[in-house]
Amino acid sequence: MDATELRGKTPDELRTQLTALKKEAFNLRFQQATNQIENTARMRTVRRDVARVMTILNEKARGAETEA
Repeated sequence: MDATELRGKTPDELRTQLTALKKEAFNLRFQQATNQIENTARMRTVRRDVARVMTILNEKARGAETEA
């Protein structure tokens, strides 16, 4: 997932994507706790994707705030 892709999305789309990523992160943590995780690197990418989406959401909120 690239930041330029995310900037083209609406805040509602970003929120739904954030929800999906958080669910995936939860499932990965659950798999790790039960020693069933196959790709441990996926946890890192999901965590970074969550941070990236939250950053873009904050940028959009700040941009809307300065326009008003």
